[in-house]
Amino acid sequence: MWPRIGELRALALGTPGELRATLNTLVLAGVKTATAGRLAEYAEEGEELEHVGERLALVDDNNALAGVVEIAGVEVVRFADVPWDFARAEGEGDRSIEEWRAGHSAYWARLGTPVDDDTPIVCLRFRLVSGGEGGVASGDLGT
Repeated sequence: MWPRIGELRALALGTPGELRATLNTLVLAGVKTATAGRLAEYAEEGEELEHVGERLALVDDNNALAGVVEIAGVEVVRFADVPWDFARAEGEGDRSIEEWRAGHSAYWARLGTPVDDDTPIVCLRFRLVSGGEGGVASGDLGT
């Protein structure tokens, strides 16, 4: 089960350390408005898919609140079918869908969870509700 902050499920991007800090910075700057995950992770963790309108607590390495995002779209597609417009919305600087696939394939392989063309991928689109320099107001924690 994923950590919770108040009633919000946590969104812990990437792996702890430099990668998570970089991804959180991109979210808080409004550059990163999407993220991808393996569908299998949900079953492994006993979690349901996110739903449109759900708010998630963006967390840092210590599971402390860094911001709040609201889910704007959820789609499950084969790894080979992740569209370029989604990959571009991840805001990580990939210059093509091939570059995005190579980077994500290598990332999951490093974690010991390799993917192939048929691996189901959860594509989440979100918008930043609060965070960054303004901090997170307690009223933003409700769902």
